[in-house]
Amino acid sequence: MSNFFKDLASVGLSKILIIVFGLLNTVLIARLLGPTANGVIGSLSVYPTLFMTIGSLGIRQSATYFVGQKMYGIDDIKRAIVNIWFITSIVCVLACFLLIYFFSSNGNKLILVALSVIPIPFSLFNTYSSGIFLGQNNISGFNRINWLPTMITFVSNILLVWIFKFNISGALLATLIGNISISFLFAFKEDFFKYFNFRNIDFELIKSMLKLGLIYAVSLLIINLNYKLDVILLDRLSNNYEIGIYGKGAALMEYLWQIPMLLSSIIFARSANAKDGKAFSYKVLSLLRISFIIVFVASVFLFVLAPYIVLLLFGEEFNASVSVLRLLLPGVLLMTIVKVLYVDLAGKGNLWGSIKSMTIGIIINIILNIILIPKYGANGSAFSSAVSYSIASILFLYYYINQIGLSFSDVVKFSSEDKVYFDKIIKKFKR
Repeated sequence: MSNFFKDLASVGLSKILIIVFGLLNTVLIARLLGPTANGVIGSLSVYPTLFMTIGSLGIRQSATYFVGQKMYGIDDIKRAIVNIWFITSIVCVLACFLLIYFFSSNGNKLILVALSVIPIPFSLFNTYSSGIFLGQNNISGFNRINWLPTMITFVSNILLVWIFKFNISGALLATLIGNISISFLFAFKEDFFKYFNFRNIDFELIKSMLKLGLIYAVSLLIINLNYKLDVILLDRLSNNYEIGIYGKGAALMEYLWQIPMLLSSIIFARSANAKDGKAFSYKVLSLLRISFIIVFVASVFLFVLAPYIVLLLFGEEFNASVSVLRLLLPGVLLMTIVKVLYVDLAGKGNLWGSIKSMTIGIIINIILNIILIPKYGANGSAFSSAVSYSIASILFLYYYINQIGLSFSDVVKFSSEDKVYFDKIIKKFKR
């Protein structure tokens, strides 16, 4: 168990860096560009974000599983990853460009559309290759893929948006630079370049990775679609200002999810290698209870101090984001359940429950958004999300309990191990 807490401390540092640089990016762009320009960036970024999920095809998860189970050699898996990446990059860039061009209110800004879709291949490569690190339980290598792009993007934003005044195009270009930098770094370090050819293609391995990965991809797409539907519908039913206001409120609450996500990569890597799946699930439940308490306390803190936090970080132009943040918080708290327990099911290769529960959430989200956005704008969208997150989380928990063979008391009842885990986490981070 000591290795678990060693990994936890390592991932904790990574998440802190992601939060710090991500928040600095958010504050910098908000202060320099204002709500409307931020809305344009949000509108242009929503489809690439979804296509990075679609195009990922669950390859990171399937690579983690195959490496962890030692089903194929590392060289064979790397070669298969590159073969899949080449095709998916072309398809995703073209499809995403067309979607933005025809369906986004900002699709006529061709240079900005191009800048928003070019990062997709590099982001996909980073996602694919990270599965190698997780399968080997190389958490430190996985961490670098997560926080380095955020840091590089922040530095690029300072140069391009603040100093050189490239505005929206500068912010999009900064994201591209962040993804490109880490892609080349890991391609060189892990010697991926020798696999950039179409010789010795193992179609059986590719088929196996896609067969397993597609289940993960569909599940992740549905989960991410529930998060991103608001921006898509705001783009169609409202305006860039409302998107900008919603985006900053949502950005702050998304940092709360870094707490359960702190555990996700470790849980998935270890669940994929666990010999006793049910015993491991009990450990995950202990971590869920700890995460839920921390997120609850942080949510209360954010709810009370939201006006001061928004003013301090983003300025008076974004005061309307306070109500967005407050409306989202109950749903975000309940989604902690999904954030932690999902990766346990993913490690076990059982995801249909998450697909069903989140699909119901999406349907509810769409109906409520269509009704509420025209009248209430960003606030209507935030309320719709909170309701859909809450219902989807409760349904997901019900499925998880039945799938693992637990009772509801197993989930909510605190055990002596909870205190042990909490004390160990505190000691690790103090060090």
